[in-house]
Amino acid sequence: MGRPRLILVTGPPGAGKTALAYALGTAVGCPVVSRDAIKEGMVAAEPGFAAATSDSLTRRTYGLFFATLDLFLRAEVTTVAEAAFGHRRWAEGLQSLTELADLRVIRCQVTELEARRRMQRRLDADPTRAAHADGEHLAAPQGFTPLSLDAPALNVQTSAGYDPDLASVVAFCRA
Repeated sequence: MGRPRLILVTGPPGAGKTALAYALGTAVGCPVVSRDAIKEGMVAAEPGFAAATSDSLTRRTYGLFFATLDLFLRAEVTTVAEAAFGHRRWAEGLQSLTELADLRVIRCQVTELEARRRMQRRLDADPTRAAHADGEHLAAPQGFTPLSLDAPALNVQTSAGYDPDLASVVAFCRA
């Protein structure tokens, strides 16, 4: 029986997590499970939904997100998981997955100015972003505590491309 890899892509809002996660999924050859995509699918089924920092759908995504990861990992599928993972509840949910997979943590880092620019651009251009509380994050930025697990971790600066570059990040994920 093989042991899959769980590649966690984390960082504050606007840090480039989603873009990096999908690039890694393609490069490594595995699925990507995105917390934001799950919530956007929930919102599509609830017309008139109003996003807030801790709204009911945000809370419901936790269980579905971790159940999906659990299913993939039990089937021995290496997976990229993308979410902020900044909340205590995320660390608790990840704990049970450490028994199923070898973890790698990718911490996206970005300047505050670039993060704000990205969030505003998404709000202006992407109607699915209405599922999230980007407007609240722009109005009152919240502190972000990076995910800390007993697993190899790599910090990736995403303000202008990737530093280290994508090939190096992929190599880290495969090591």
